[in-house]
Amino acid sequence: MTATFDTLAAARDMEHAGLKREAAEAVAAAIRAGQGDLATRADIDRLDTRVSTLQWVVGLNLAIGLATLASVLAIAFRPL
Repeated sequence: MTATFDTLAAARDMEHAGLKREAAEAVAAAIRAGQGDLATRADIDRLDTRVSTLQWVVGLNLAIGLATLASVLAIAFRPL
């Protein structure tokens, strides 16, 4: 889902507030052009899911690594 911006309504609002029509249209167009880089709620939710998955994978790998280290140390230092 993308954010929508009504440039015509914004330009009219700015014009009614006292801005010249050309300036109001230019400001509205600049705002619209800049919206391409905005994140939506869905984008943030997807990123949150990916980060949660990454945390789980890193935690699992850390646990496996520590278990492997403990096994190697137990074998290396076992009594003869």
